[in-house]
Amino acid sequence: MKKGEVILVGAGPGDPELLTIKGRKAIESADVVVFDRLVGREIFDLIPADAERIDVGKESSHHKVPQEQINQILLEKALEGKRVVRLKGGDPFLFGRGGEELELLAEHGVSFQEIPGITSAIAVPAYAGIPVTHRDCCSSLHIITGHQRAGKPLSINFDALVQTGGTLVFLMGVSALRNICEGLLNAGMEPDMPAAVIEKGTTPAQRPILATLSTLPETAQQQQVKSPAIIIVGKVCAYSGQFDWFDHLPLKGRTVIVTRPKERAGTLSEKLRALGADVIEFPCIETCPCNPCPEMEEAVGHIGRYTWLAFTSPAGVTSLMELLDRTGRDVRALGNIKLAAVGPATDRELRKHGLRADLIPDVYDGAHLGQALCEANPAGNVLILRAQWGTKDLTDALDAGKIAYDDIRCYETRYTAPNADEVRELLVPGTIVTFTSASTVTGFVSALGEDTDYSLITAACIGKQTEAEAKKYNLHTITAEKATLDALIERITEEE
Repeated sequence: MKKGEVILVGAGPGDPELLTIKGRKAIESADVVVFDRLVGREIFDLIPADAERIDVGKESSHHKVPQEQINQILLEKALEGKRVVRLKGGDPFLFGRGGEELELLAEHGVSFQEIPGITSAIAVPAYAGIPVTHRDCCSSLHIITGHQRAGKPLSINFDALVQTGGTLVFLMGVSALRNICEGLLNAGMEPDMPAAVIEKGTTPAQRPILATLSTLPETAQQQQVKSPAIIIVGKVCAYSGQFDWFDHLPLKGRTVIVTRPKERAGTLSEKLRALGADVIEFPCIETCPCNPCPEMEEAVGHIGRYTWLAFTSPAGVTSLMELLDRTGRDVRALGNIKLAAVGPATDRELRKHGLRADLIPDVYDGAHLGQALCEANPAGNVLILRAQWGTKDLTDALDAGKIAYDDIRCYETRYTAPNADEVRELLVPGTIVTFTSASTVTGFVSALGEDTDYSLITAACIGKQTEAEAKKYNLHTITAEKATLDALIERITEEE
């Protein structure tokens, strides 16, 4: 049997956007993923649905699977001809025991690669505004493991470290924090040397604790610091108050639940994470093209009878393109028909296929789309492609303007309920839930139940129709001035 290969991938320190491009590509092509606990949950979304997932759950003082067994798993899966990704937090070769995992593979002639990850030793201080080097303070950086084997003293040459005069970064040292600080003090380091311990670095839960070398153990104990955390000792720690950019992001520390369909959640989630939010994706609906859809097939086959083709969401565009592809055609089958989109997001979906909306209303909803169509071409017929349960606002406006139309429901909206229990626990004061359509509100309530207490959360709505649906369930609402993601995000940050 053909041997597979093993790829050690460093997942970085926690922020999913710090995963390297090469690391992402390896994950996306994996047959098997063997992972530790210190991997961001968003990175797991990159794993192919049909890939085998093996949790070896290494954490401080507790290894769910012994290292020797992990090594054996990698070998066995590779010998089965699988492409195996060993996914590790940080960098596999920096106190990650990556070298140990490759030894057994090398002995058996198994191919392997190592894709470095951004190490927490540099990234975490950076997110707390601490440059690990600064020519006014130090000329060297030293990364030390603070891991202490049970019953054994720390094996660290503190005298040598103090003599360097450089920045000291201790990884995996929370349980040995007091011993580390005492060792440095006994070696002659100044008691008032700036020092810090940073918990859950580069994540929305990041918490920097600043002190001096002599006070850091007591301060950390008072703050109940827990791993994962890193310790930094050196004059550069004094820059944190001036350079800490991450803690000043407008949504830092806030939890935001995104309810958009999974395939459309990315843009909103990325924008919110860039502002410091802890984003939980909870896709409450999914859109599924109707296949077959004889009405749409017949209408597209006689597209020349229409002047306008109107879309009320990106899903309508997707449904049309899937029909054209399925029947061996492309956008040329649409001829010279004019295109109307309810808003910029729908127009962006058109542009992915080389098209562009000729008409977008000033207010992004069905009623204003209908009014704009009436004003644009009173004599033209309109073909509407939209969801099965679309509102009557669009067709009422066309009826009022005496515009002929065919209203074809070409996709359906289904309610989903992934990780509902996890989300239910997040319905606490301060949590924000984003709703980008009335159907996401309905899907959210359907997933969690109408008897759930929603009074503690803030419902961020993209438009008036969505707001009206949210108020049916007594949600406290804030509403974007325009029906765009940027306006919705702006409204959320204003609430702060």
